[in-house]
Amino acid sequence: MRTGPVRRTLFAASTAALALLVTACGGSGDEDKADDSKGKADSSAPAAEALTAAELEKAALAQADVKDGKVTKVPAAEDIAADKVKAADAACKSLAHLQMSVPAGSPAATVKRAWTSEPQKPAADVSPEDALLAGLNVNKMIVTLASYEDGGAEQVMKDVDAAVGTCAGGFAYDAMGESFKILKVEKTQASGGDETVGITATLAAEEGVKAPMKLVVARKGATVASFTVTNFASAATGEDFDFPTAVSDAQLGKLA
Repeated sequence: MRTGPVRRTLFAASTAALALLVTACGGSGDEDKADDSKGKADSSAPAAEALTAAELEKAALAQADVKDGKVTKVPAAEDIAADKVKAADAACKSLAHLQMSVPAGSPAATVKRAWTSEPQKPAADVSPEDALLAGLNVNKMIVTLASYEDGGAEQVMKDVDAAVGTCAGGFAYDAMGESFKILKVEKTQASGGDETVGITATLAAEEGVKAPMKLVVARKGATVASFTVTNFASAATGEDFDFPTAVSDAQLGKLA
């Protein structure tokens, strides 16, 4: 592997990942198809009340909730508006929003947090290219909490679940003036909510790299928690990575 092409690939792929994840900084790597009947809501259950913005803030992921990595707030200036994300196919709109950490539908209140894993220290005898990849082996997660009134949370889950099937062959979208192409969308195993959908989306990155993104959407009552994760090294190499379930479990546990 030559240093020049590797550095260009890492830079371009990481830039795309950063754009998708807003800030600059479980589910699993298993891509087996999930049981479509799993996690469906009980339509006879009474509707839950939407949490207020203050209640979402209290329930949002905090540094004390995780064993490693860093939790931060997403600055308002870096919070992408829904009208800045446009899918070429309207049926894939909810997935495009999810990938850009934009809450679907019309939430009553929203809160976001970012979590970044600790970078790995490369071995002393590795090549410069491998050392660079080791340093980029970092997961970046955006956690979006959104509360909904009048059954809106249940509708979001239906829309996302339907979009995974409709958009399985890929789709295109624009965000903040940048064009993105998703090559395929696959449902993965995920749990932790009243309803949960796990997704692996494959992004067409620079120099032919097919970069995986891990997405989980879970409903707890009238609140939808979405987790959008990119691994910067995977964005450069196309290799798969594991979804950080411990972090999503910590967040969902606070919504119980």
